[in-house]
Amino acid sequence: MSAGLRSARTARGWSQERLVREIEQYARRSVTDVASTASLRVYVSEWENGKRTLSDRYAGILRKLLGLTDGELRDAAPASVAVVADGYDELLSRIDAAGSLGASMVQAFNDQTELLRTMDRQRGASGLVDQMAGHLAALEDALNFAVLPTARRPVALALAGASTLAAWQAIDSGAVERAWRHYELAKRAARDAEAPMYLAHAMAEQAYVLCEAGRPALGVDLVRDAQRTVGHSGSARLRAWLYAAEAEMCAHAGMPDDCRRALEAAMAAIPPGPEDRDPDMLSIFLNGAHLARWQGNVLALLGEESAVTSLYGALEVMDPSFVRAKAGLHADLAQGHLIRAEYDDASAHLRQARLLASRTGSVRQRRRVDMLSSRL
Repeated sequence: MSAGLRSARTARGWSQERLVREIEQYARRSVTDVASTASLRVYVSEWENGKRTLSDRYAGILRKLLGLTDGELRDAAPASVAVVADGYDELLSRIDAAGSLGASMVQAFNDQTELLRTMDRQRGASGLVDQMAGHLAALEDALNFAVLPTARRPVALALAGASTLAAWQAIDSGAVERAWRHYELAKRAARDAEAPMYLAHAMAEQAYVLCEAGRPALGVDLVRDAQRTVGHSGSARLRAWLYAAEAEMCAHAGMPDDCRRALEAAMAAIPPGPEDRDPDMLSIFLNGAHLARWQGNVLALLGEESAVTSLYGALEVMDPSFVRAKAGLHADLAQGHLIRAEYDDASAHLRQARLLASRTGSVRQRRRVDMLSSRL
């Protein structure tokens, strides 16, 4: 299991000593007992070198600290969940239970997704991996035994939204393969629900995995395919989001003209006013202020000195509960100041970005901060 724990630790820039301190701090917060500092140092070394078996108790602590599934932590492929069916009676019992899921139960699933989304936004994804895995398993189980479309569609729609959230959380935690699989699950669920908006959103977010893997041109193609998938039937807010995502992919792919055209289309599509939640697509948070921040990010990627103007405007109106997004905004501002050779300002924003990224445990933001810091 050495590679799983070691790679997650180093991705956060933690030494073994730092991991020991984090375990001790977690134990104090949770009022639970752990071994002495000297013993924990030995344990961490032996866990990473395969000389000591990781107990379930310590695995539970490490999953919350590092945002890993149990399979990823133990460096093993996640075991598939077998559905135990004791003959036809048991099977029919499961089918009947799934078929009788009412609107209130589906709403309970959606409420749980919303709670996890709020916690993720404010505290980061790393501590939610167990809750999210259990939530997805419950939704998949309900969908697996729902027979008729009237029963399947609402559950599939709930699963599509939850899987997309889980995928973005996995990207933030540095678990890219898990993110890819969650996006594939979200796409299958969206097709089952006959929900092109949810399908397009999952496709466009999946493009970020391709972009960060070094294939931004393929990401551009996937976002454009998402736009064709939803066509004109999607909400104005979703269309603006898709155009902005296309602009970002184009900036990474070295397509400045296409990037600017997509930005203009996003600005033209965004509905006016401060409302940022799409009632038809609860995964989307986007208004003019958010889009100004996104525009600043894209302009910084293009190397334009004007990027900082949009970014400072977005910083003034940003919701303070969007902690991870604020870390990204400070990283954007650092990049904008680096373009203008304003190194003191860039350094100040990188310190803020690093602090917020550490607070949420964001491997993705930490990686970006490290990359920008190397340019100082």
